[in-house]
Formats: sequence, C-alpha cells, structure tokens
Amino acid sequence: MGKPSDLVQGTLDLLILKTISLEPKHGWAIAKRIQQISSDVLRVQQGSLYPALHRLEQKAWIKAKWAETETGRKAKFYSLTAAGRAQLEKEAANWDRLSAAIDLVVEAT
Repeated sequence: MGKPSDLVQGTLDLLILKTISLEPKHGWAIAKRIQQISSDVLRVQQGSLYPALHRLEQKAWIKAKWAETETGRKAKFYSLTAAGRAQLEKEAANWDRLSAAIDLVVEAT
C-alpha cells in the first residue's frame, strides 16, 4: 500500500479549493482540515501545500489576505474567488468522472 500522503496527481488543487470553499483558512489549517476530514489518511506536506497555494493564487482561483489566527499570530488566509468557485465545480466533475471510471476497472470481474 502507498504512503498515507500519496495523492492522485492533480487532486491537491481540488482538495484545497474544496477545503476553503466554506470559509477562508490559513495554510496550516487547510492541511489539518484535509487530514481531519480524510480520517488521517491524507496528509499534505508544507513542501506541497505552499507551492500549490501560490500556483492557485497566480491563477486567480484563490486570494490571500493577512489576518490574525485564533492564537493571535499573523497568517495569510486563503479564500475562493469567483473563478476559483467555477474551477472547483470543474475539478469536482472531473474527479467524479475519473473515480467512476477507476471504479469500473477495479470492480470488473
């Protein structure tokens, strides 16, 4: 079995966009939320998370704003833009199509 941190290539964008779709979060909170929701199966390392956040910000799918965390420290909080919300819908539809196709292959007898 693969390492718990293994992600299907291309899914990190989807996970990030979905995680911040309800409310803005800072990087560490995004990683912890993904880990929590996945029952500790998915772990996004900082070396993958922050370049992905930067890439999504460059594409204007997310925007960042400095604010204070619950512990009183300053951090960048990321939220979806209108373009990011549209991209989330596309990414989710692509994931549904891909995962359904993989299920067909895996379940074939």
